[in-house]
Amino acid sequence: MSTATNNAEFPPKEVVEIVVEVAGLLKERGETISVAETAAGGIISASLLSTPGASQFYKGGLTLYTLESRIAFAGWTPQTISSYAGPTPAIVTGLATHVRSTLQSTYTVSESGTAGPTGGQTRNRKPGYVALAVAGESGVATKEVETGLGGDRVGNMVRFAVEALGLVRDVLNGSAKLEATGGGEAETKI
Repeated sequence: MSTATNNAEFPPKEVVEIVVEVAGLLKERGETISVAETAAGGIISASLLSTPGASQFYKGGLTLYTLESRIAFAGWTPQTISSYAGPTPAIVTGLATHVRSTLQSTYTVSESGTAGPTGGQTRNRKPGYVALAVAGESGVATKEVETGLGGDRVGNMVRFAVEALGLVRDVLNGSAKLEATGGGEAETKI
């Protein structure tokens, strides 16, 4: 599946196995996915689209890198931005549920993190932190990851994509459960 041009491979070798597995599960089940990504910069969507037959399961995706793009495409308001304190499970839950509703996919995977090389002092602003969510009809599963890669921007971006696709796989195979929360949405931390 991977193609090499000028010594560049895509999808990144770290992503190939998991994206093939996720694509296969989605096709086998006749289900669809959409993507809302920030710090992964489009790697999740592009990796899914690199899979032959992607049109059977891929409904669309957004790279919501700036706060302004989240106002334009993810249902955020200036008030949302004024209280924004960085990536959190609540943020990615909101992104996933909004994009899933808009694109009418079976699932939406979302991520928001700090790829580096710089960041902040709080846990969710340090390079290598990412919050992940998968939304489906019965709820949302979330996960937080610290990659341990420090300020390696590209390494973190690829790892964020691998972790996001891994959460999708875990939801599809039942090892991560979608659960409803009191607000009508669902969330579970794993």
